[in-house]
Amino acid sequence: TLGFGMTTPATVAGKVFLIVYGLFGCAGTILFFNLFLERIISLLAFIMKACHERQLRRSGLLPPNFRRGPAMSGVGSLVGWKPSVYHVMLILGIFAITLSCCASAMYTAVEGWNYIDSLYYCFVTFSTIGFGDLVSSQNAAYQNQGLYRFGNFIFILMGVCCIYSLFNVISIVIKQVLNWVLKKFECRCCPKCHKSSARLGRRNAITPGARLRRHNISMDADGQYDSDTEGRRLSGEMISMRELTASNKVSLAILQKQLSETANGYPRNVCINTRQNGFSAGVGALAIMNNRLAETSDSR
Repeated sequence: TLGFGMTTPATVAGKVFLIVYGLFGCAGTILFFNLFLERIISLLAFIMKACHERQLRRSGLLPPNFRRGPAMSGVGSLVGWKPSVYHVMLILGIFAITLSCCASAMYTAVEGWNYIDSLYYCFVTFSTIGFGDLVSSQNAAYQNQGLYRFGNFIFILMGVCCIYSLFNVISIVIKQVLNWVLKKFECRCCPKCHKSSARLGRRNAITPGARLRRHNISMDADGQYDSDTEGRRLSGEMISMRELTASNKVSLAILQKQLSETANGYPRNVCINTRQNGFSAGVGALAIMNNRLAETSDSR
């Protein structure tokens, strides 16, 4: 994607070949750049982990003969050691500047450009802008021409990899900054939106006479909600038994069973007349109350 323009296809077959080859070639190159960034991050994570283990050995928290096994040396062991995006941006920036300075020194000595023009050429080339006002390797002959062209290829390849990876990381940082700015200025200019957001701060609070429901609450035991905040209530708010069972994701039958087990967990001397009167029939809060009334009437 440099596109200097000093070499272009002239025939129809060459132009068709360029379109077909460029379609897969550019995609493969972008994949190569992405893999380069992933390997840089993995290398930084490995270095950070190795330095941490070395510090632990020096402090005596790890034995000196501790060795990582083959299972721990994989990529999965580096999950918790991923560097920060700012650290990656700093390291890539330093590496890109160092590479540009070294390449500019070579271009100044070989091409005869001044150092500022060489730096300008490095940025235009590494960022794939490719204006074409300055192009290397265009003279008829060079001293050590093969070595110079090989060095030019290595510098351009590594420079494009570093600048492309740096652009990716900078885009992530810009996105984070924009999200932070949007959160700071969110709905500050609109009092209506600010009022609605303040109302939503309370998790599904129930107000007298106005009960908002997004979906019909199911009485099954495995009823679920769209979000983990739906169904929750603040302390001190009045809710019905149906909402209580739905919010706790427990059916009414399970609640009745638990109440019955709680009531029958303590031994009580219930006479036979209570069973004949039907007080012991059924389960739930009403059955518990009936059993208690039967005991009281029997004792009297």
